Amino acid sequence: MHKVVPVILCGGAGTRLWPLSRAGFPKQFLVLFGNTSLFQQAVERVNQLGAPDISIGNTLVVTNEEHRFLSLEQMREIKGVNATLLLEPFGRNTAPALTLAALQACEDGQDPILVVTPADQAVQNPAAFQQALQQSIRAAANGGIVILGITPDKPETGYGYIQQSDSVGTYGEYDVVQFAEKPSLEVAKGYLAGGKHTWNSGIFVLRASVWLKALHEFRPDISTSIQKSWHSKTVDVPFVRPNREAFTQVPAESVDYAVMEKCPGSVYPVHMVPLDAGWDDLGAWESVWRANQDGNQDAQGNVMQGDALLADASNTFIYASSRLVGAVGVSNLIVVETADAVLVVDRSQSQNVKKLVHQLEARQREELSLHRKVHRPWGWYDSIDQGERFKVKRIQVKPGASLSLQKHHHRAEHWIVVKGTAEITNGNKVLTLTENQSTYIPLGELHRLANPGIIPLEIIEVQTGSYLGETDIVRFEDTYGRS
Repeated sequence: MHKVVPVILCGGAGTRLWPLSRAGFPKQFLVLFGNTSLFQQAVERVNQLGAPDISIGNTLVVTNEEHRFLSLEQMREIKGVNATLLLEPFGRNTAPALTLAALQACEDGQDPILVVTPADQAVQNPAAFQQALQQSIRAAANGGIVILGITPDKPETGYGYIQQSDSVGTYGEYDVVQFAEKPSLEVAKGYLAGGKHTWNSGIFVLRASVWLKALHEFRPDISTSIQKSWHSKTVDVPFVRPNREAFTQVPAESVDYAVMEKCPGSVYPVHMVPLDAGWDDLGAWESVWRANQDGNQDAQGNVMQGDALLADASNTFIYASSRLVGAVGVSNLIVVETADAVLVVDRSQSQNVKKLVHQLEARQREELSLHRKVHRPWGWYDSIDQGERFKVKRIQVKPGASLSLQKHHHRAEHWIVVKGTAEITNGNKVLTLTENQSTYIPLGELHRLANPGIIPLEIIEVQTGSYLGETDIVRFEDTYGRS
């Protein structure tokens, strides 16, 4: 019986899918097609790999502190799947992330086969995906490393490539001759014509011990520094946190550069199993347009999501999230609307959205990181209006949840309950307010908002003061460990 541990690498930012994907809510947590997020789809796919000779163990999700509650909340929506969340203090690319998962998988003295996948890819044919991964698991059982390769259908310059041998193994695996960097267009055309190269999917299968040994051989600096951080970790189920101070010494490196590219011809055999399952890494808006074409495309090649109208348009993708979007007489455009930003880009230039992201970063614009509606572990808030010395928020608190006990140095707040029941700590007083009742929190007063009811609590918050930014919060107690 092959014991398998799914590993979901969930640390990407997805900047090319701005304005929908942002640092505070990146693309893996978005529902870009279907009814579940990319992260949820990835978790469900790898938990469906069981067979008479394959058992699936506890899922390991490698993410960061900022996204821990997003990951946990979306995991809770997946029935029958248990997960441990490994929280990186800050991103160090995929090699350290996989090492944390391998160390966790070996904690009980076992040496399972790891099925490692990014959290932000699309797969249109789950059955074909399942078959390819099951082949890969069997091929990796004896100590090899198996990578899924995508047969190219165009001379793509945005992917790394895998060169394969002619020989085919027992489970349909090919030996990997070498890995190739992202090529020029002419080189990519040669790869396509030669038929010996596949795209590197970033999905691979190997035993935990194989990864740890190979990493220690090829990059002992990463191996040693991660081990130090791991040995002084803290555990707060379902969260596991490597030591933050020790983690600062961990070099940032990808799985490919750290180990995979060094394996061909070494004592660590690398194989490739072809994957033909409608795979896409959704690296840009054009990819999202392609992923949504099946069943959603009109006769002119247009795809629309949300409240959108088109006239005399062709091959255009509109994603409307909060209002009506109309377009007339356009072609080959991508239009993405959110509550606080609109993107218009030629489809052929969708990879260059990162240029706008760089401008947002240089100007320190809030739209780089946060949406107007911001999700928090206790619920969410939506900044619906603001002006000089005031801001208005709509706040929803989940049943049984509460915000931190806090105060502000630069603002006062007025709270009006519009739905549900609020328990409010306001200085030395504890108030219970219901619909249409309100209270005033003076500047500097200690306060807390909680929902003791069984339905969501909604309030309107009016802030007034000299500074209304999110950094003006001093927390004294917090259920979510942020104080």
